[in-house]
Amino acid sequence: MKLLATTIISFSLLTLALAHAGQTQVTSDNDTRIVEIARKGSQPSTRGSTEYFTGSVRIDPLFSARDPSRTAGASVTFQPGGRTAWHTHPLGQTLIVTAGSGYVQQWGGQIQEIKPGDVVRIPPGLKHWH
Repeated sequence: MKLLATTIISFSLLTLALAHAGQTQVTSDNDTRIVEIARKGSQPSTRGSTEYFTGSVRIDPLFSARDPSRTAGASVTFQPGGRTAWHTHPLGQTLIVTAGSGYVQQWGGQIQEIKPGDVVRIPPGLKHWH
């Protein structure tokens, strides 16, 4: 099976609060809230662990889950031949393909090609790879 270079972002909402860096404080009589900006490149990339990935995989964190949200996001870049191991997510997973092309397969199902602009929704507990 030949896999092409694929970039996948694993999160479901693009408008969630981001983390870290520059802060702007907004206040009113009853509350103090902070708008935070995570600058591109402010969080280090990591290599995908051989426990969870095959081939060359780079993970660029975007944001971590903060209460009350349970959503976290990362930009994951797979080099040719790279993919995840078979796995599940207890709350499901959403993939947004931003560049390249690749494949996704659910346990017992057909391998499906994915391309830029595709949004892949994987139900909770469904065994799959991408």
